[in-house]
Amino acid sequence: MTTDLKKTATSGNLIPLNDNDYYKLSSFIRTNFGINLTEAKRTLLESRLQKRLRLSGITSFKEYIKKVCEGHHHAELINMINVVTTNKTDFFREKTHYDYVLSKILPEHAALPAKKELNIWSAASSTGEEAYTMAMVIEEFNRLTNNYLKYTIDASDISTEVLKKGIQAVYRESDIAAIANGMKQSYFLRSKEAGSDKVRVVKKLREKVKFFRFNLMSNAYPTREKYDIIFCRNVLIYFDRTTQEQVIQKLCESLKTGGYLFLGHSESIIGLNVPLKQLIHTGYKKIS
Repeated sequence: MTTDLKKTATSGNLIPLNDNDYYKLSSFIRTNFGINLTEAKRTLLESRLQKRLRLSGITSFKEYIKKVCEGHHHAELINMINVVTTNKTDFFREKTHYDYVLSKILPEHAALPAKKELNIWSAASSTGEEAYTMAMVIEEFNRLTNNYLKYTIDASDISTEVLKKGIQAVYRESDIAAIANGMKQSYFLRSKEAGSDKVRVVKKLREKVKFFRFNLMSNAYPTREKYDIIFCRNVLIYFDRTTQEQVIQKLCESLKTGGYLFLGHSESIIGLNVPLKQLIHTGYKKIS
């Protein structure tokens, strides 16, 4: 059983992050998690980890590195990744992808002679908005076309904190402000507490999404050619180009031939040796 590091913080100022410690930390994070922390992000790394050092009762980055990076203290390793990762997402973010799914991919799947369950992976799910948006899109397609496409959605992230939020599926009313009123009524429940601005995704959709922790740097990806659609958006921007290619290649191995991969709006496969054909902006089809 893992235990947290020292519970009580010691007094005094923390020792700054020197060049050697920064190199060790950034190299460890890049090698094990793919996140490329350039020199420009040094101050960000230092400031975000200062709190972890205080909470752990550690007074130097050298000691922190020894315990977490060299000693592989599992509980604090997860805490470190939680604070160094950036998680920003919204419902229906990059809406053109969902429009393409609704207008092209779902009708294509519905027209198959033997309708199989649609398998989808939100591979950098953050707090769950992407996965639940995909569930809403399929439910709306079924409602509008009188179809009954069966589907499952896997949602993974490296951060345990965002996974907890995704599982809870509780958001603020402002988070769903851009969603059409009819969809709000169908797919969200408002809190009964007076003055609360909280809403929760309905049980029907929550049951369709399975959350799990996954490191995109892992060699053990999900089953070969399992998924019809994979979303891996706005995470590759934190990786160097070599790592991006390696990750996309492994994603393609989990994607069925003829399946679809969606990346973030600022991400690109130009110059990468991957079996993908571009269909729309950052939307691709696996060709082999």
